[in-house]
Parts: sequence; C-alpha cells; structure tokens
Amino acid sequence: MKKPKKTVNGGSWMDTYGDMVTLLLCFFVLLYSISTVDQSKWENLVKSMNPDVTEEAAKSTAEQTQVAAEEMQPDSFEQMYESLVREFQTMGLDAEVEVIKGDGYNFISFRDSVFFDGDSYVLREDGQKALDGFCRAIAPAVEEIKEIEVLGHTTQALPDRQNETVSDRMLSAERAAQVTAYIQKSNLIDPARLISLGFGQFRPIAKFDIEENRMKNRRVEILITNDEAVQRSLTEYYAQVYGEEVAAMQPDSEDIQESVKPE
Repeated sequence: MKKPKKTVNGGSWMDTYGDMVTLLLCFFVLLYSISTVDQSKWENLVKSMNPDVTEEAAKSTAEQTQVAAEEMQPDSFEQMYESLVREFQTMGLDAEVEVIKGDGYNFISFRDSVFFDGDSYVLREDGQKALDGFCRAIAPAVEEIKEIEVLGHTTQALPDRQNETVSDRMLSAERAAQVTAYIQKSNLIDPARLISLGFGQFRPIAKFDIEENRMKNRRVEILITNDEAVQRSLTEYYAQVYGEEVAAMQPDSEDIQESVKPE
C-alpha cells in the first residue's frame, strides 16, 4: 500500500513577504518621523539624557558662530579708505585729491581748486559734489568715527613776504568752516564730532619759492579718526602722510608758544 504524499503548504511564502513589507513600512515611517521631528523637542530629549554635555556643546556652538560672524563681517572703518578712493576716482578727481590710510585714521588732502575759486570761501558746485561723494563713502562707518577735523590752509603769495595777517587767517578759517558746515548739513554725524580749523599760511607742505610749490600749500585737509586712533600732533600726522621733510617744516610747540606771548 502506497504512503500518501505530503502536501506542501503553498501559502508560507506569503507570510514571509508580509513580514518583510511590514518591516519596510516601519522603517520608512521611522525615517519620516526623524526628518520631521521638532528641533526643540529633540534638544529637550537630548538635554534630559545628558544636560551637562548639551549645555557645553550649545555654548561652544554659539561662540563659534559669533567668531565666524565677526570674521565674515568686514571692518567698515577700514573699508572707508577704499570707498573714498573709489568715489573720487569715479568723479575724476584722482589728481586733485589724495587719500591716505593710517592706524586708526583716514587723511584726505584736497587742492583748494576742488572747493574754491582764488581768494574765495564760497563753496563751488563741483566742490559740493565732491563732498557729496565724501559723505557717501563715510556713511557706512559713521558710527565708528570719533572725530572729523577739517583743516584750511592758504599759501604765502610772495616768496619773501608774509600775507596780511587778518585776511590770511580768515580765509583759511572760512574755507574750513564752509566744508565743515556742508558735511554737517548731510546729518550723517553728530555736529559735536565735527571740528574746523584754519592755519593760514603757517602749515606749509612745500616751500614758497616758486608758484608750483606755493600752489601745493593751498589746500583743505580732512582728518577722520576712530576710537582706536593714537593721539598725535598735526606734525606727527604730516610725518606719516607727507614724509619727514614736510614734518620738519612745521613749527614745534616752543615756536608756537613764543608767537602767542603777549608783548
């Protein structure tokens, strides 16, 4: 008598397939839940498991972010020099304006023809445009500016004779005041941080011997300093800006004191 054949259960593979599909579904649900987890809830969960490490990591991350931001953010006062040069180049004033950058300061020297006609302190239209460009260049760094000094200078008209005292002093002071007032009208900076000074013919940067040299002395200078600038005399600035030879032409403190002593 033959033994009956055992029947194979054909539905067993369905069980395996069903388990595999269920596991895949759970896996994708887990991935989705992780991708959409609330950041604050996740941080609270991690913090509850290890608060000390989490606080230190958060502090370190914040410090690194701050340092990175400071490194990426350019120093606007340092960039002022580039902005000034670019503005005056755009206006075609390269030959009339000199811009010098130093430690904590920017120094700009304008030939007097940029702002004024001869023997006049009325600000020319071209001079106003030049000052508009100046104001645009310093605007991004205005909060970092400590002071803006405007220095007016004349030249000795004759090689061997000083100018008439009152008119010489008044002309340089009026020119400095006109430039300062125009900057003040821009409302960029606190007027208390604006200073105008007139030196007459007594702060030359060239000799009075020939007309070409005398023309160099007719000028308006603007000195912009920040809080980090070292306190310097004008002669010390001149040594850095124009060189030691020009600095040697400037009166020292004893000479200035002697000139103002009452008779």
